[in-house]
Amino acid sequence: MDVLVINGPNLNTLGLREPDIYGSTTLAEIEAGLVAQGAAAGLEVDTFQSNHEGAIIDRLHAARTDGTRFILINPGAFTHTSVAIRDAFAAVDIPFCEVHISNVHAREEFRRHSYLADLAVGVLAGFGPRGYLMAMDYVISRLVGR
Repeated sequence: MDVLVINGPNLNTLGLREPDIYGSTTLAEIEAGLVAQGAAAGLEVDTFQSNHEGAIIDRLHAARTDGTRFILINPGAFTHTSVAIRDAFAAVDIPFCEVHISNVHAREEFRRHSYLADLAVGVLAGFGPRGYLMAMDYVISRLVGR
């Protein structure tokens, strides 16, 4: 597997949850688009979503040995709270991009700090679901060279 896409807590409710902030696109639609985008470039994309911090950490640890070359993550609320996920990224040493549907910097103060951003290759926030596709464009250019 080349690219792992991880989505954190509550992202399984996309399309229903606060559509004024997150839009009407479902997580399944986002994931299908990323898998297709990756496949068109010759990359295998795996997706994973969990509302549980430990499950995300376990999946990150598995990525160290399953051939994952790059990770896209929307950590959801764990962005602002999880030193444990940060430590897992440091341990696996796989490059990653952090993606947020909303502009976290234009929201509540507590959302403006990310425990992951300084380890990430880049952070995309505020572009809606399109931010995932933009991040995948970067991954394709990095892994495939186009």
